[in-house]
This record gives sequence, C-alpha cells and structure tokens, in this order.
Amino acid sequence: MKPREKTPDITIDLVNDTKWNLGEQDPKQFIMIVFYRGKHCPVCKSYLEELQEKLSKFTDRGVNVIAISANSEKLSKETYKEWNIPDIPVGFEFPIEDARTWGLFVSKGIKDEEPETFFEPALFLIKPNQELYCASIQTMPFARPSFDDIVKAIDFVVDKDYPARGEA
Repeated sequence: MKPREKTPDITIDLVNDTKWNLGEQDPKQFIMIVFYRGKHCPVCKSYLEELQEKLSKFTDRGVNVIAISANSEKLSKETYKEWNIPDIPVGFEFPIEDARTWGLFVSKGIKDEEPETFFEPALFLIKPNQELYCASIQTMPFARPSFDDIVKAIDFVVDKDYPARGEA
C-alpha cells in the first residue's frame, strides 16, 4: 500500500457493541488508526493511555481516531475497562490476514500471556476519501511515533496543504 492510494476498507466491532466502518468516516482532516498488539502489551497500554490524554488535540483538528487489535472481544472489553482509555473507540478481532494486507508485521506469542499470533503496532493517517496519507509500521513494540509530533505534523500539513509523500 502506497501513499495516495485507497486503503482497504475496515468494518470492525467495537467494545461498546457498535460497529465502525472506515468508509463511513467523515472527518474534516484525517482518520487515525492505531493498531496495537493487545492486552498483553504494557507498551500498548502506556501508548493508548497517552493517546487518551491527547485525544482532544486530534478531535479538535478534525481527526477521527480508533485503536484496533486482534484480541478477542472478551480480552478487548477487559482492556477497555482496565486501561484508562474511555474515549477511544476500540476495535477487536481484526483478522491476521487483513493485518498482513495493511502491511503489519505478525508475531507468534513467546509467553503464556501472549496470543498465539498478533500483529505489531502501526499508525496510519488516512484522508477523508480513504487515501493513505502516511504510515508508521513497527516490527517491535518499541519506537512508536510521538503523538505530539503527529499533532505538529497535522498542523503543518493542513497549513501548507502538504501532499502525501512516498508514492513514487
């Protein structure tokens, strides 16, 4: 998947017993999808709790946000209750095959608390017309983009009408 190309659609169940569909989103600027490893990941917990603290910075800029994992409904609902992320839409049971389509790296569990397979973290900014603007895809739980940096980038991009890059 390259910038300026249309992303695959996503329809996913949320922990609040509703559905979320990428194609039905109508943000002013972007859709931000944060793919996370799952409940077993303490780095994911910190990352999503930081997102919760900064969520208004995104929504004030016209960015719709969602966090998605491959975890089961049960694990995802436990995650939502235990982590401080009350305002983040949380999607669950994203298929590993679909994760591969999005270019995510897939890992096999190496500890008892890890699922058999799960995907590594990634962050995508998608334009309202469902074109990929930018992506940050990790092979490990570390080295994730800073939410403050993403907010600054969105401000720059909107102010300068900066095009997506990396399409060549």
